[in-house]
Amino acid sequence: VPLRAVRAAREELRGGRRGRFPAGRALQLAGEVLAVSAGLKPALLYDCGAAGPAELRRYAGRLRAAGLAPGPLHALGLGGSALLLQPGLARRRLRAALRADPAPFVDVSAARRHPRLCGREEAEAIRGHLAALLGHLRATGACPCTPAQRGASQPSPSSPGAPSLASSAPASSSPGASIPATSSSAASIPASEVVPAGWNLCTIFGVLLGYPVAYTFSVEEGDENCLAMTPLRVFTVQAACPRIKDGLVVQIYSFSVPESLCVELKEVLDAWCEELKEAFSTQSDFVDLCISSKVVSLPAVAL
Repeated sequence: VPLRAVRAAREELRGGRRGRFPAGRALQLAGEVLAVSAGLKPALLYDCGAAGPAELRRYAGRLRAAGLAPGPLHALGLGGSALLLQPGLARRRLRAALRADPAPFVDVSAARRHPRLCGREEAEAIRGHLAALLGHLRATGACPCTPAQRGASQPSPSSPGAPSLASSAPASSSPGASIPATSSSAASIPASEVVPAGWNLCTIFGVLLGYPVAYTFSVEEGDENCLAMTPLRVFTVQAACPRIKDGLVVQIYSFSVPESLCVELKEVLDAWCEELKEAFSTQSDFVDLCISSKVVSLPAVAL
């Protein structure tokens, strides 16, 4: 399994530059895909290169052919980024963010002196974007069914009335190109694309990645924020993954919450930890769950 996971990353995610994907990073990425497939996190954001949803879909298909990532997956292009979703969990996460009160969004706009929870009007604008994304996932067939149930069917197009959304069928080979041996595995993973209009992708990604709280800021002010030298509690979740390789420890989550808001958000954070522990207890791919946190203050924080 380790060798096949490394080969899949090097051949599918580096645009033909084979052999340059570090083996350690390839195993970590395979572990993250397995964590999504196992229902430990709703999605992963691929940020190791220029691969899009089509490449990510083929890569996930290779892992599936190697016996990893058997659960339902969906490759999503969003604003030029590529994500791999566990469809059912991603939809539940979006619905939870739509219902949550208070809204789980922290305003870190540069004009503010300190981070604060979003007001109702700000939260409603974000929820409108989340609702549109949820509608897209429903329309494109990103449903919590198994690969066997889904087979090699193409995702259905998004509804005509969905604003700023576009779906795409899984990428096909160009004329004359050979079909990869793992095409049947990749074909069981739907792929689609969203064209966001005025969305704060930092916030959308925070929700999709399963963070209990997502940062947001005024897009009109650029991507600057008020988190410089602000005490942040950084949460890290790790677990061992003997399914891929003995001794491999996979980082499943890493996110921060302003320390000044941790008391106010204690119930939200505690509930998130309990949900994760419950999900962990129902799977067998990972062992030795470790949830830790520490407070840091940084001269600059990129979101």
